[in-house]
Amino acid sequence: MLLFTLATMAETTGDGQIYTDKKQLVKLVEDLKRYNAAQQAEIDMFERYISRQDPQTQSESFETASQVEMATSPGRRTKVRSPERQQLLTLEQKCDIAKSMHKQMTEDLKRAKKHSEKELDNYKATLEEADIHLAEVKKEYCQFDRDIGKALRDKKCMTMSAEKVIRYIENKVKAKENLVEKLHQKNAGLLAYKKKLQIQLKQQEEMGEGLTALDFEQLKFGNMKCRKRLDEQNLKHMELKLLAGKTLHVLNSEKEKLQTLTHESDVLSSDIALRTKLLVKIEEETKQAEKERNKAEVLNRKLRGQLADFQVPHVLQYIKVKESHIQLQKSVREWERKVEIAEMSLKTYMKSWDKLRIAAGARPIPGRLAAIDAGLYGF
Repeated sequence: MLLFTLATMAETTGDGQIYTDKKQLVKLVEDLKRYNAAQQAEIDMFERYISRQDPQTQSESFETASQVEMATSPGRRTKVRSPERQQLLTLEQKCDIAKSMHKQMTEDLKRAKKHSEKELDNYKATLEEADIHLAEVKKEYCQFDRDIGKALRDKKCMTMSAEKVIRYIENKVKAKENLVEKLHQKNAGLLAYKKKLQIQLKQQEEMGEGLTALDFEQLKFGNMKCRKRLDEQNLKHMELKLLAGKTLHVLNSEKEKLQTLTHESDVLSSDIALRTKLLVKIEEETKQAEKERNKAEVLNRKLRGQLADFQVPHVLQYIKVKESHIQLQKSVREWERKVEIAEMSLKTYMKSWDKLRIAAGARPIPGRLAAIDAGLYGF
């Protein structure tokens, strides 16, 4: 119809020129685009509806559509219709299809929402499990660092045996095994409780046929109370989780402080040990100095006694002794000079004597015999 309207907008004037209103043409083109978009959306909806139906239901729907159209078109019952015309739908059928598609899309959205909520719960549970596992790993790391790592980093404890580390790991593995066994027992108890609740639920469903509207209202009211309590418990649980996080943070800070204080205590202990050794050494040196002091006191008393018994000689006697000492020194120097002169003369005589003996064909005589032969031994 729009194409026919668009065609009739072109009118020929008296001189054969075509007159068109550009604004009306633009408006008609926009209307045509909107109409095509609506038709395309309707076609897509019909295709989705047909794809969801069985082939038998599709043929039945087409037959009912043709019958309804033939019944609702007066004056044209005797005319033969083409197959394409028989497959057209009425407004009521289109409305029914749209309602069914809306219902199906609503159900799909609900299913998608349930699936997304389930996935979100799974992700939240995974994140919570990861947080718990991370906290356990941090706790185990702190304990291992406190018990083993710090001792290994300390230079004084490098002789730690591997048996201690293996024993520590075995104890941790045993503790984990005990925890796993406890969790298995708890899981078995929860499964038994779940089976019991399922049996009770089946019994209640079987007895639900005899329940009245009042019973349902009471159950609804009880369910609301339980939900309120559950919400309160969830709030308390969140508060407890926040409190546990804060407590864990404070505990980690206190552990760090404890580690620093322990390190300072170790440093002070080593300093005290060094100072104790230094004190022992100083005490030994003090004892040795005391012994030397006693010896020095004994020597000092002895010297004091000698100094008390010392008598200074007379001055004249000292002068005489000094003069005799000077005379003796002079005589010693004179005799030393004479000896030097005698040695020089002995050397000259020895050289001349050796020359004479060589000239006579005899061997040179050693110094003492040569001095005897030369008559100079007594000199």
